[in-house]
Amino acid sequence: MAEEIPMSQDLEFIGMIQPREQSEIHPARGPAIDPGYLRDSAQAHDRGGFDRILIGWHSNGPDGLQLAAHAAAHTERVGFLVAHRPGFQAPTTAARAFNTLDQLSHGRAAIHVISGGDDTDQARDGDWLGKDDRYARTDEYLDVLKAVWSAERPVDHEGVYYRIRGASPEVRSVQAPRIPIYFGGASEAALRVAGRHADVYALWGETQAQVREIVARVRAEAAQHGRELRFSLSFRPILAATESAAWEKAERILHRIRAVRGQAALGPNSAAPQNAGSQRLLQAAALGDRPEGRLYTAIARETGARGNTTALVGTPEQVAEAFLEYHALGVSTFLIRGFDPLEDAVEYGQSLLPATRRLLAERLAARQGVPA
Repeated sequence: MAEEIPMSQDLEFIGMIQPREQSEIHPARGPAIDPGYLRDSAQAHDRGGFDRILIGWHSNGPDGLQLAAHAAAHTERVGFLVAHRPGFQAPTTAARAFNTLDQLSHGRAAIHVISGGDDTDQARDGDWLGKDDRYARTDEYLDVLKAVWSAERPVDHEGVYYRIRGASPEVRSVQAPRIPIYFGGASEAALRVAGRHADVYALWGETQAQVREIVARVRAEAAQHGRELRFSLSFRPILAATESAAWEKAERILHRIRAVRGQAALGPNSAAPQNAGSQRLLQAAALGDRPEGRLYTAIARETGARGNTTALVGTPEQVAEAFLEYHALGVSTFLIRGFDPLEDAVEYGQSLLPATRRLLAERLAARQGVPA
């Protein structure tokens, strides 16, 4: 068993907002953008004490940077983690776009780099590169992005995918030296790029054994470049006042997902996923619906692990305990969202986030021999 790292106070919670109400139990309806729902969701996370909110990337979805700018205008402190796929715009224009968001939001921008794990979805936007080539392009893309962000004079670049002369670094970020880079992807090619570039490496909700293994691999990659990075883990917490009620709620959600899928509202999920992250979730699900502790994998299995679909089930205090078990393995960031997205965000802010922070403070105080 891998040695646990020393406990630290470093703890970050990231939620997720959608441009309209939708989840595995709420098929999307109406226009692609509901500005009022987007505003309400962002404000719920802002009031609830979340550190950031993720805005995802989908080949059929609205532009994430513009959604973030709208949400920033209606919030005060919460940060914005905007998913971004390299290859669909020049890295120089992306550098300016993200720094523009950082300026307009007064230093609340971050980028979540996802190279794309599904050939069909990539093709919808005209990208025909294979997976390893996509990560090679991402590697070069981030070289350019970071060079522009840190430059004091115009940037030149000669590479395989990009040739640039005199890129302007005039549009700066509020954050120094640059905005944070979060990175997703679990293939060997992805881990190599993460080791070079990521500030935070993000993975989906896995067993503790899986987390130990991939944390060790990513750290080894980062060490080759003299770097250290943080780790993020994603879950769908299912909470109730008692443990039995929480498990009953989890089973009801599973049955609702089956009913929705039976109506073909979410589309077929019969093909095996191409991305390594989904494959890792299915490996965990193969161990059983409850492979360890509070981890619930039945929903990942039911949906083909098409995204962050593993849950932690229990009372807020029990799920907080589970968070700290992962925290002891080196995870400092938890990206959480519910199946009732807006309502669950409110509940997390009222119960789960305070419980986790309080429990961490108590454990740190106990180790140091001082009152919490």
